[in-house]
This record gives sequence, C-alpha cells and structure tokens, in this order.
Amino acid sequence: MDGFGAKFRVGALAAGFLWLMTAALFKLLKPVPNGCVMTYMYPTYIPITTPANVSSDKYGLFLYHEGWKKIDFAEHLKKLNGVPVLFIPGNGGSYKQVRSLAAESARAYQGGPFEPSFYQEATLLPVDAGKEFMEESDDFAFPSQYVRMLDWFAVDLEGEHSAMDGRILEEHTEYVVYAIHRILDQYRESRDSRSKDGAEGSENLPTSVILVGHSMGGFVARAALVHPHLRNSAVETIVTLSSPHQSPPIALQPSLGQFFSQVNEGWRKGYEATTTHSGRLVSAPSFSRVVVVSISGGIHDYQVRSKLASLDGIVPSSHGFMVGSSGMKNVWLSMEHQTILWCNQLVVQLSHTLLNLVNPETGQPFPSVKKRLLVFVRMLQSGLPQNFKLLEHMRSSPVKDFPTKNEKDDTGEGSQLRHLYSCSPSLHWTDDGLEKDIYVQSSSVTILAMDGKRRWLDIRKLGLDGKGHFIFVTNLIPCSGVRIHLWPERSKTLSEAEVSSHKKILEVTTQMIQIPAGPAPRQIEPGSQTEQAPPSAVLQLSPEEMHGFRFLTISVAPSPTISGRPPPAASMAVGQFFNPKDGQRKFSPGFSVRTIYAEEEMFLKEDHPLALNLSFSLSLGLFPINFSLRTVGCGIKTSGDQAGVDQSSLCKLRCFPPVALAWDAVSGLHIIPNLYSEAIVVDSSPAMWVSNPVSERTTILLLVDPHCSYKLNFAVSLTAAASRFLLLYSSQICGFMVAVILFALMRQADAWELDLSMPSLITAVELNLRLPLPLLLLSVLPISVSLLLSLLRSQPITPVASFVGVSTVCYLVANGSVILVILISYFVLYAAATVQVFIKKRWQAWEENPRLTYLRRLLGFSSVFFQLRLVRIIRNSPNLVVAIVTIPVICFIHPALGLMFLILSHALHCHAALCSNSQRKEFYDSRTNGISSLPAKASGVFGPLLPLDENSSSSPNSARSYGDSQLEIFNYQHGVLILHVLATLMFIPSLVAWLQRIGLGQRFPWFADSALCVGVLFHGLCGTSPDISSLSSPLPRLFGREIGLSLVYLLAGYYSFLSALALAPYRVFYAMASIGILSFAATLISSRNRHKGDAACRTRRRHSHKH
Repeated sequence: MDGFGAKFRVGALAAGFLWLMTAALFKLLKPVPNGCVMTYMYPTYIPITTPANVSSDKYGLFLYHEGWKKIDFAEHLKKLNGVPVLFIPGNGGSYKQVRSLAAESARAYQGGPFEPSFYQEATLLPVDAGKEFMEESDDFAFPSQYVRMLDWFAVDLEGEHSAMDGRILEEHTEYVVYAIHRILDQYRESRDSRSKDGAEGSENLPTSVILVGHSMGGFVARAALVHPHLRNSAVETIVTLSSPHQSPPIALQPSLGQFFSQVNEGWRKGYEATTTHSGRLVSAPSFSRVVVVSISGGIHDYQVRSKLASLDGIVPSSHGFMVGSSGMKNVWLSMEHQTILWCNQLVVQLSHTLLNLVNPETGQPFPSVKKRLLVFVRMLQSGLPQNFKLLEHMRSSPVKDFPTKNEKDDTGEGSQLRHLYSCSPSLHWTDDGLEKDIYVQSSSVTILAMDGKRRWLDIRKLGLDGKGHFIFVTNLIPCSGVRIHLWPERSKTLSEAEVSSHKKILEVTTQMIQIPAGPAPRQIEPGSQTEQAPPSAVLQLSPEEMHGFRFLTISVAPSPTISGRPPPAASMAVGQFFNPKDGQRKFSPGFSVRTIYAEEEMFLKEDHPLALNLSFSLSLGLFPINFSLRTVGCGIKTSGDQAGVDQSSLCKLRCFPPVALAWDAVSGLHIIPNLYSEAIVVDSSPAMWVSNPVSERTTILLLVDPHCSYKLNFAVSLTAAASRFLLLYSSQICGFMVAVILFALMRQADAWELDLSMPSLITAVELNLRLPLPLLLLSVLPISVSLLLSLLRSQPITPVASFVGVSTVCYLVANGSVILVILISYFVLYAAATVQVFIKKRWQAWEENPRLTYLRRLLGFSSVFFQLRLVRIIRNSPNLVVAIVTIPVICFIHPALGLMFLILSHALHCHAALCSNSQRKEFYDSRTNGISSLPAKASGVFGPLLPLDENSSSSPNSARSYGDSQLEIFNYQHGVLILHVLATLMFIPSLVAWLQRIGLGQRFPWFADSALCVGVLFHGLCGTSPDISSLSSPLPRLFGREIGLSLVYLLAGYYSFLSALALAPYRVFYAMASIGILSFAATLISSRNRHKGDAACRTRRRHSHKH
C-alpha cells in the first residue's frame, strides 16, 4: 500500500470507526431515566406437576399466587377457576418476572374497573374498520365490575438465551405447546376434584389460554401457534412486550434466521383463506380468531427496536396492531427492555385491559375477534391519530367512524355523536347554573381561573380567512372542570343539565384527548402568583366537525371553596381558531445537515398559531435534534424593582409550558411535556431496504402559548446520532464486513489469474475503496440492484437519496472495522513470527557453543519423534487431519468449535509462511553482506516448523522468488483467515448459549448450521490458493478471460451485500458455503487429473518463481 492517499483513506476509515464506536457507547451506556413507578408484590409460585413422559423435563410450569399468607398448594389448585394466562419469559429471563403483572392483575380484580370517564375518552379505531366493527363498537359496553380473575401461569425455561440459537427457540416452542395443553388439562382436573368433594361444577371450562410473552417469549408465543401439535383454538389472544417479530435483533446464525422466516411465513398463510382454483371458499383462515397486540418499549429499548416489534406484513390490522409504550394511555413513557416488565404505569394498564377481555356472561374471553380488538384499542391506544396525518388535526377519528344505530332526529349526525361525546350524567355541576356569559371577539381565548363562566365564540365570524380549525388546550378535567358544546344558534342562558338534554346542542367534551402533564406549577410563597400550569388535555375540531353549527361555547365550572384548605393550583385553558397552513414549518435535509456544524434559530412572534407543525425530511430516528425553546416576550413590562428578573421567568407566570408531540410512522407517538430543552428522538428505522417512504419523515406538533414570543434553537446531537446509527444498522454493518473481505479476496484472486503480484489484504481493501470505478461497482451497483428488485416485487420504494447515502456510509464503516481487524491480526502474526525467528537464531547460536553438547544430544532425540510414520502422515496431510477433527465437532457438538479449529489451522499456515519469508530474506541479506547468519544445514528442533525450499539456489533472485512466493501465500491465507474469523464470530452468541446448557441435555446442532459450516470448512481446506482452473476450463470465456475464482468471490460479495441490506446477515453463510463447495469440487477434479498425468490440468500459476 503505497502513497499518501491510500494510507490516508485507510487511516481515516479506521479512525472514523473508532470515533463512531466511542461516541455510540458513551451514549448507550449512560443511565436512562424512565419515570416508572416500582411494582410491589407478595409472590408465591406453585409448581404444576409434569408427567414422566414429557421429553422437556428440564423446564417447568408454575402458577402464581399473590398474598403473604401461606397456602396449601393442592387446595389452591383444586379451587382453580379463573381465566388462564401464560407468561413466557424472554432471552435469559426467569419465570419469576411474571410477578408484577400477576400482582397488579389481582389488585385490579379486587379494585374493579376504571372510572366511566376513562372509557369515554376519544379513541382511535382501526383504519380499515368496517360496518361490522362499528356495530360491535356500538353494542359494546365495558363492565361495571370484573366477574373472573386472571390465573397467571409461567414457564421456567432455565434462563436460556433463546435470542442466540435457533435450536433453543425450537425447544422452547415445543415446551410452551405442552404447557398450554397442561394448563387446560389442569382446569379439568380441578373441576373433577371439586366434583368428587361434592361441589357444583357448573362453571365453563376455559378452552383457550391467553399468552403474554416478553422479548423472545413473545416470538415463542407466536411460534407455538404454527406448531403442528397445538390443539385447535387453544390460543386466541397473544400480547407481546418488547418482542421482535420481523426478524431477530441481530440475525447472525442461519438456523435462527430461518426459524423466524418459517414462523412468519406460517402466520401469513394462517390469515389466508383456502380456496379452490375457481375461487370457491374451502375453509376459513386458521388464524381467523387470533388477535395479537405488540407493545414496544420505544426509544429507550436498545435491544428490540420498534421496527422489529412491528406486526406489518405478519398480522393484518383487522386482527392486531403495535403500540409504543410512549403512546399508551396512562403510560406515556419510553422504557428499557427489562423495565417494561415492572413499570407500574404499564403493568396496571395492561392488567385492566386483560380483565376487560372477559365476557361478564360466560366468564371467559370474548369469542368475537372484533370485541377483543376493540378492548385493546380502547384501553391502550390514545385518541391522537395513529397515522401520519398528525397535522390534519389531532381529532381522534372522523365523525363517520362513530355511527350509532337507530338514532335520528332533526340534527342527523349530531344526535349520533351525543351518545359518544356527552359527559356522564353522574357528573353534574351546581344547579345554580353559570354566573355569566362572555362573548369572545378575538380568535384566541384564554382562561386563567375556574370562574364559573361560559364563553361564546362565533364560528362563522372567527373562522374567516381560512381559520376554520379550532384547537383547545387545558389543565382542567374534562366534564368536571370544563365542557365544550356546539350550538346551532344562540340561546338563553341554560344550566348544564338543560344543555346536556337539549337535542340540537352537541357536546364534544369527551372528544378531548388526555396527554401527560409536566410537574405541577411552582408557587414561590402562599398567596403569590403561580406559574402557568402545563396542559393535560387537548381538543381539535375541523370545519367538517363544526359544520352546521354557529357557536362554540366553553363552560368552566365554578371554583370549589373549601374552608381551611389552600386555594387550588393555577387553572389554565387556551383556545384558538387558526389556519393549519400558518403553523407549518418544513425542514429540508440540508437543514439537518447544517445543524451538525452550527445551531439554527427560528423566532415566533406573539399571536402565532397555538399548534405548530414542524416536519423534518430526515427522520429524527437517525438525526436526533437538540431542541431548546426560550421565551423572549409575553407583553409583561418589567418595573424598576424587577429589572434584574429574567424575562423568561416572568413569562412563565402568563404562558403555559410548551408541549411537543413527536410522531413517527413506525414508533408512533412520543409526548414531551414542559419542553424547554430536550433531545428529541423517535424510534424510527429510516433509509432501509424495507422502509416505507413515510418513515423517512418525522412530525413534531408543538403546542405553544400564542400570547408569548419564542426563540427556538435546533442542533443535531452527534453522540445521539452515533448511537442511533449503531443500533439501527449494526446488522447491515455485520453483513457488509463479510462482503468487504470477499471483495478483497476477489482482488487477490484477480491478480493471481492475471499473473500479477498478489496484493496484501489491507492493500486489496484499499484498492476497492478508490474512486470512481471500484467504489461505485462494489457499493452503488448492489444498492441499485436492491432498488430494482423492490420495483420488480411491487414493494414500496424507499427514498433513493437517503437509502443510497446511508447504505454507502454503512459500507464505509464496515471497511473501517475490517481495516482495524486486519491491522490487529497483522500485529499478532508479525509479532509471533518475529519472536519465533528470533528464538530460532538464538538457538542456532547456542548450538555452536561446545558447553551445550549434552543438551544438544538430549534434544536431538526429539527428531526421532518427527520420524514416526503417524507424525509424518500428519505433517504431510495437515488438511486431512483438520477435516477429520473438525467435521465431527461441527456436526455433533457445535459449529463454532469446529470453525475455531479451522482458524487455528489458518493461523499456523500464515505463521509458517511469514516465518519462511522473514527467515529467507534475513539469510540472503546476510549473505549479500558477506555474513552467514544461517548454517548450511537448517535442521534441529525448530526445523520442522520452518519449511525451506529444498531446490533453492544460492542466488539472490532465487531467494527473492521463494520469499515473494511465501508472502503471496501469506496474503491469501490471511484473507481467508479473516473471513473465517468473521464467520466464527457470528456463531459466538450461539456458542455462549450452548455452553450455558452443558449438563442440561443437548441436541445435535441444526442440520442447516452444520451443513453450511462444513461448506466453510471446505473453503478453508481446499482453497489454499485462488485456483479453480479445473472447473473453469470447460466453461466459456467471459470478456476474453477464463472464469476464475475472482468472479465467484465477486458474486458472493454481491450476494452478501444484498443480504446485509435485507437485514439478514446470516445469509452470507450461503455464499461462503458455495465457495467452499466449488473449491472442494475443483480440488477433487484437479487431484483426479493429476493422477491421470494430465499436465494441462496442473497448477495454472505461471509466475511462482519469476520475480
């Protein structure tokens, strides 16, 4: 590698990779505050007996009981009559992790359902909700009390690492299927035991089990449904917590990736109806009654990202959905991978959700898919729109999505909405009515106290000039603190009871959407002015929703006066008629790039829109923004004694704290209250082969007080961007690293075939990075092929610019990581060779010392060992020995152990070639100077370890030819060594999981893993030189050249590149195994021809000693 430019490229890539890793780890290892409340419990785990004929006797099944009193296990099992729920732990998890969910479910059952107002909050319905779904929604009512408790079971999977090995996943799936059957049988046994004791057994036995899985346990739950031994209808509801569904978090092992593909393909077919060729329905989909809900942890879950937890393409939206914890009702938090199991806000919400699935009439989960899906939607999803039209109003759903049957009057649709959006009759104010009506003349209205007044806003007058949308934010409690009505005409003052019963007046109060509020406002001292309270609810009405109405009224309840208690905290409500286009701000990709180097500013003057829509063309999932907002004015003039007071602090007394609603098409909603300085990041997955174009953009809806002016600053957070890059594209980088080595081997094989000097591995990598042709052919070309394949498959095409840019950066990062690996291996190999040559020279000097005669004789006997027949066979056929040892290890123990033997063989070959080259060069350099550093007879203890050319003459040219030949052998063997080191590293997680299971009963490795690794072994043993001329001779010539191994390496590199883009790096083993099979076939044919005496089929290398 000559020239400053080449060295600069190599050094820059290595330094860039080191910076990326350092910055990413610095960010990822920092503690993340989650805001979760701990869950407390008094657990007891009751073992469920396992019959002796169960093969998976190393696993266990337990029933959870909440309570501090000691119980009799047998009696408790005899009374079992609840709804069965099975918890499946994840990678390295314990069955005891069920305790938080089970404990809160017991408390929820005892405490009863939520308040009725909770179920009235506006909620999103599925996008493709049809008429039948609407009828189910109209007829459905949440229970006033829970009729049946949840019986929580948990499987003990011995804490095995199921995310690392496909075989372990398969075994876990088999045991979960058994556990499901055992649970259903246990209920029958419990009923029979009660019947023998004379108790009545009229209750319905459960026919299905609800599955709740965490991490890989969620995938195991889905895998159980495609298992051929599972009983029909044994599972109809699955809830997964931070579970990967699309693919493994890092798909490195072939069996793991294949198992995921098989399960997902089974699920796709499970929702397809069976029809004849003529289109006649033969049978309904086998999964037609299965509902799946996936809950992701959001931006703080570094192990399972939202993209992996998505159900897109696996479960249709009519049977399931994914929701992020940061967008769940009453949760609003992103959380770490393990935190999702004990976060009290989420656990309580999920417990009530599962209890609401129980039909009060039968005591078992609803058989209707639509009812179960409706429960999940109403209990988990916020009313904020779960689609990309966040700008288009935060309304929960169009009016047409909420029809009510058999309700018609003069106002038509208004009567239909009254049933949905009216406050509960149990919530009423004082009978004295409101004190006074206020007629608002401006487009903005502000309420600073619970004054018991009704404000009238003229929709026609205030909605002129395109300001037909109305938005309202408040910290008052809907219904009990504030009510909003739409009036067809102005009427005399009425009490709230009269307004609620009026047929032509439409109440839209419960269309308000609850959002998380920030900390309570501060009051410096009793009686002093208090900072504005943060908003806790928001309402937005479109012109279509207000059509047919003339006035909008905001009624505020009178402030409660209770003697002996301090006054209530500050009350706040702000409403505004506005034009959405006035609040739109679009930021181009250039804006995000500029903020990497310098902050960008934006100013908002007073009377700006309350809702600002900030649209970023580059996703904040890749370029997180450090966002700061400072209040610069609010109409308050400072007096002399306030001259030193910060204007921003004074404005907090008048302006409510800003709120940001970040929306991403993949991860959903993320709400940031009290936004003054924050790094805004979403858990999106942009610039991927399978990305949807809408996932490239991030929308932030910023709610800011229109009475104040603000200064906004934007800057990309480099450390956050580095951590996101590493999290999102680690799978691609792993696959690209293999492609880089294959391209380097292609360069070496090409030099061999052209009879040129073979470059070193690092030189080959650098040659492939040069512009324009090498880099374009090896990176941009396969990226273009992937786009073409998307077009041919009719898949959504990801934005080309970002996809090409990010993929190229990933490829360069992979080159940087490979360069570091090569440099480290160079250091180790050269250090080992230098040490051995030094010891060799010292030993030769000692041999000439007459004082060591007896020691020489003693060590001379060691040569007898090397003359043994077995030792000579081993020395003459080292590859045969490696094959005999390695193949059984790969097939019957673990592939990683066999690949380690192969790596050791490569290292010894590299070491021997490097030592020979170094020793020969030193020898002939010394002879040139007239000093002989080596004796004429190179023998002794170290002789067998340093192969010498027996036919070499004393000419310098001969020595140079031999030394260069050994160096070329080293260069090629070094490339194969690094390739197989990467292959071994991809199996290391599986090896760790295998070591954990030693002594617990092992099965043979998957056949696919063993077969592919045997192919890799063939490449290592048969590919000592890049020569497959015995195979290429009968083939037609390409571009005037014989088809050689360089073309094979090139195609294998392209395949590995495309596999990495598809987030399936495990497929690189297919390419490596194919090379091994070709090398093995070429070796067999060459050996056969050599025995036949075919001189034309001998080695094609022509310049081994011509340098």
